[in-house]
Amino acid sequence: MNDTLAATAAPRTDWFTPLELIALGAIWGGSFLFMRVAAPQFGPFALVEVRIVLGALILLPFLWHARALLDAKRIVQFAIVGALNSAIPFSLFAWGAERAPAGVGAIANSLTVLFTALVALLVYGERVSLRRALAMIVGFVGVVVLMSGKVAGSDVFSAALAGTAASACYGVAANFTRRWFAGVPPLAAVAGTLGSAAILLAPFALASWPAQSPSGASWGSTIALGVLCTGIAYALFFRLIQRVGAARATTCTYLVPLFGVFWGWLLLAETPTVTMLVAGTMILGSVIASQREAQARR
Repeated sequence: MNDTLAATAAPRTDWFTPLELIALGAIWGGSFLFMRVAAPQFGPFALVEVRIVLGALILLPFLWHARALLDAKRIVQFAIVGALNSAIPFSLFAWGAERAPAGVGAIANSLTVLFTALVALLVYGERVSLRRALAMIVGFVGVVVLMSGKVAGSDVFSAALAGTAASACYGVAANFTRRWFAGVPPLAAVAGTLGSAAILLAPFALASWPAQSPSGASWGSTIALGVLCTGIAYALFFRLIQRVGAARATTCTYLVPLFGVFWGWLLLAETPTVTMLVAGTMILGSVIASQREAQARR
């Protein structure tokens, strides 16, 4: 009977997993759309504070369940990773979203994989093959191409620079997370870092809270950022890792820039420029090559 149940469940997994990967790519790609809508009225700090608080509340039960693992050292680690993985990069992306199309931030976000490998090389001395080194070079050249683009009424250079800096923060945080939180349930670690980030960012959010109440569309986008793109998306992502493994689950990140550009075009009429398409192709291609090299080494 168990064999029959397994055989019945297997086909569902085969078709259901790609749908989940596409859904995650669409959700995280949509985060840049939501920031583009909400950031001009909220400002980056207030927007990110609401986003982080909502995401932390969604994941709080996981942290409560792992509370026995918390001590002073762990709380400091949560604060450091929370700043590097949430407070700073979220604010940088939101700041960029005030200035340039949603696709710019989504494309720059793809650099996270390359920065993670670069930090591992420079700080921890991990080996990088020639193929992966070339992939990094191509990816960073793609950033230069992205920064050189022009869109009427937009400051693409500063938005791309902010997105690149945000991805660099993600790269540092990823290395710290891998080494510091090996014994902590992943969703508990995410909840801990988000909660710490909310506390760190609170003074800046209060000081810059908008004088006029944001519109319903801005509030809706902000709530979607916190509940859907942060809390629920992380829960789906780590559930997917448990079922199909990290290597396959992280392929959803390849779809983020594609959906980021697509949502901006579909819902905000932000037509992608030639430089965005060229830069996106270079960066995404380099990320895929780098990931395949890392998987082959495993």
